[in-house]
Amino acid sequence: MSKRDELITKYAADLKDKCGVTPDMDLLRKVTIGCGPAIYNKDASTVSGTDESELATVKNNFLIKKLGLADSADLDKAIDGVMDQYGRSNKSKYRAVVYYLLAVHFGKEAIYN
Repeated sequence: MSKRDELITKYAADLKDKCGVTPDMDLLRKVTIGCGPAIYNKDASTVSGTDESELATVKNNFLIKKLGLADSADLDKAIDGVMDQYGRSNKSKYRAVVYYLLAVHFGKEAIYN
């Protein structure tokens, strides 16, 4: 099993166990690939739910640039909801999981087709 496949398996477990979501494995694989080499970097592979600059990066680089959404309060509300769903006390929120949840929330799965 490749390192990426091991990470995807870990992300799927987080989605199921911590977020209560049964993942679409094809979409999860595509979201993970879309994260690029960041998934292999300990710091870049996670999102801090309490770091405002980190949350701004998720908003600007993923929601606005990647998914093509317009900047609005809905984006901040969605990020906040995903942080709650993932568990505020959970220290390592994987970037691929956060991006997966946001893509599904906004119905933007087609971006990865």
